[in-house]
Amino acid sequence: MAFAPAADDNSHMGQESNAALLKEYAMHLRVERGLSPLTCKSYAKDLEMYAEFLEQYERTLIAAQQDDVSAFMQHLREHSQESRSVARKLSTLRGFYRWLLRDKRIAHDPTINIESPKAWKVLPKSLPAADVSEMLQKTAAAANMPDADGIALRDHAMLELMYAGGLRVAEVVTLREEDLRLAVQSVQVRGKGDKERIVPIHARAVRALEEYVQRGRPELVRRAKAKSGLQRALFLSSRGNALNATTVWKFVHTLNSHASPHKLRHSCATHMVENGADLRSVQTLLGHADIATTQVYTHLAIDRLKQVHRQFHPRARRGAPSESAV
Repeated sequence: MAFAPAADDNSHMGQESNAALLKEYAMHLRVERGLSPLTCKSYAKDLEMYAEFLEQYERTLIAAQQDDVSAFMQHLREHSQESRSVARKLSTLRGFYRWLLRDKRIAHDPTINIESPKAWKVLPKSLPAADVSEMLQKTAAAANMPDADGIALRDHAMLELMYAGGLRVAEVVTLREEDLRLAVQSVQVRGKGDKERIVPIHARAVRALEEYVQRGRPELVRRAKAKSGLQRALFLSSRGNALNATTVWKFVHTLNSHASPHKLRHSCATHMVENGADLRSVQTLLGHADIATTQVYTHLAIDRLKQVHRQFHPRARRGAPSESAV
């Protein structure tokens, strides 16, 4: 692929090496924007791919034009990149060039008017109900042993809660004991943007949480090294500290190599919709700000509707009289 010579509107702004720019931008993301190392790494990977593409045609990041960005998008599509992946890379480029524009290193943003491919609405992966039941049976068996310790009680309560309420892993690790409303079978959860919601849970989850709070958590509290600064977190580590997301992920993955806390969340929603729950209820349960986020489960609701239709509509039943017999 070759580019026709293009007028370089940004050439007067000076040529800075791609490596130096990327290093400086990475520092900006970490220090000024406070993004996580994982997010910074993802952005860096996208920008390095783009820089390598430009270098094939003797272009630099700071001198790139709209045609260069369009050509990169086309290159990604031709190499079977999914729409959502292309959209993410374009979003990365937009952020990078906005930073250069604010810093007055370029005169024009080359991502302006570049149309973003619509991300495909892919149904989040969930676990079969039988797999979740098996995971819960494993933790219940350990928690019901006569010599069950605080960790066994914690793990069972945590798994029951995650599946019952569709909680995000960040919501699980930030829960406090005072957030439990077990008398009314619910939990107060702080979601994204510190938005609070009340999540109903079933009786089995309530019993598991009661056992953990009464017997398991006090044991873990006693293990805490610093008695003066006891954690307010509901779920504690073996040392009495607040549990972190990585530990929760490893725990779930140990029970089922295909499972993760996020899959449990989607499994909760999927299994509810498959059993007839409406999308508005699922939206409220999961804490989605926009119903559009919950609509990835729409086809499940339609499948359920088709099943009900086949089961109950007189014309859809097997053995229903044919048109000529009526």
